[in-house]
Amino acid sequence: MPQLLFLAILIGGGWLLYRKFVADAEKLARIRRSQEKERETGAIGTLVKDPVTGEYRVRRDEDA
Repeated sequence: MPQLLFLAILIGGGWLLYRKFVADAEKLARIRRSQEKERETGAIGTLVKDPVTGEYRVRRDEDA
């Protein structure tokens, strides 16, 4: 029984690590695509509209 519990914990931990890895890889790919698009168009940054004030500002990396 302890071996079964250990195996279940090991598989669960591996699954969580796999999901974290995939999420990080998707985030990096999304950032890379946006950087490539900015490089192709010659843009300095992407503007986003602030929903509260209605003002536009340059998108920061943590907004992506």
